[in-house]
Amino acid sequence: MSELKSVTVAGGCFWCTEAVFLDVKGVQKVESGYIGGHVPQPSYQQVCGGDTGHAEAVRLTYDPAVISLRDLLGIFFATHDPTQLNRQGHDTGTQYRSAVFYASEEERQAAQAMIETLTRDAVFDRPIVTTLEPAGIFYPAEAYHQNYYAQNRMQPYCAAVITPKVSKFRKQFADRLRSA
Repeated sequence: MSELKSVTVAGGCFWCTEAVFLDVKGVQKVESGYIGGHVPQPSYQQVCGGDTGHAEAVRLTYDPAVISLRDLLGIFFATHDPTQLNRQGHDTGTQYRSAVFYASEEERQAAQAMIETLTRDAVFDRPIVTTLEPAGIFYPAEAYHQNYYAQNRMQPYCAAVITPKVSKFRKQFADRLRSA
């Protein structure tokens, strides 16, 4: 195993994003949390209120010998709608924005290149609004948010929103699944 790296992305509800990346071969850890705001140690309730400036995000720790940052970003952009400003489906507010929180110039350039490629190839019908933001402090979400989907599959939101997203991911990226 090579030296592990991490990247933080926000694609709407962190439960959805976490559920997808927990299945990805080469991803060693997925942690839901909050980033990009101005309130220290925010709670879920504070972030949901939309006044802290934070986004619901996931920090992905991965092995670059198994999966590249480019491939992770490809999965990220394919598994949420990066053309919706400050929302994903019924979840609205800046806390649900699409963003890549880069910790290095390499990460910023990789995300910018991915956006340019997706735009050039007209993958989406509307412009991509994903922001590229410097990674600030990442605050892990409360324990009950970690591995949420696996523990709450029958909860109505999970069944209606996350299950179809995970199913689509598994079909589209079968070669990237841990079990593949």
